[in-house]
Amino acid sequence: MPALGKHRRPKSGRLVRGFVAAGTGGAALALPLLVATTAGAAQPAKAATAKAVATAPAAAKKAPATYTVVAGDSLAKIAAEHSLTGGWKKLYNDNRRNIGADPALIRPGLKLTIGAKAVPADRAADAARADRSAARTAPVAKKAPAAKAKTYSNDLDGWIKESLDIMAKHGIPGTYEGIHRNIMRESSGNPLAINNWDINAINGTPSKGLLQVIDPTFRAYHVPGTPFDSFDPVANITAACNYAAARYGSIDNVNGPY
Repeated sequence: MPALGKHRRPKSGRLVRGFVAAGTGGAALALPLLVATTAGAAQPAKAATAKAVATAPAAAKKAPATYTVVAGDSLAKIAAEHSLTGGWKKLYNDNRRNIGADPALIRPGLKLTIGAKAVPADRAADAARADRSAARTAPVAKKAPAAKAKTYSNDLDGWIKESLDIMAKHGIPGTYEGIHRNIMRESSGNPLAINNWDINAINGTPSKGLLQVIDPTFRAYHVPGTPFDSFDPVANITAACNYAAARYGSIDNVNGPY
């Protein structure tokens, strides 16, 4: 039975009452033992906080900065101003592609990346070797062989063939047979032949050369690209064939004096 005049204390939600017996001789004194009921809860909360700290992402690394070179700058100066770990050598390695082979040559206006991760030297060397290898193995376009200049013999056969090639370029008709036949009739193949007895000679314009052309006709029907000389074999043939084409349709149609 509870003692008179005593009231029970209200139970605490945060404390658990217990008893510990302390003996002194035969008597025992009951002492209350108070235990925090939230201790167990505090431990998981503390662990959760520690876990959150451990798993939180590391502070974001400082993003690489871009710096524009100005007059008077040097890599050492820029690296010192930006407290760059690794100094000017890292700055150079990070920007080697833009700077070039000489780290001392940086021009105003050049943009440098500060804090970027440099490409490993071995990878950079591999890339350079790959570029050189590609350049060596790339097919080289071969130049077309230059066309050899056509040569002609310095005789009647060569003169006729050269004249035919020039006539073809200028659209003048005629065949080897037609030219040869008329030459043999007019001059017997002598490029210096001259007629000093016919009407043309009497009028002061004697017929000249392989196809016996008078000077006014030669001048009127001279073909560009040949000497302006009526005694020149090729010039004489092409001018005569040009005249015959205009008057007869072709030297092939000429079978007598023309």
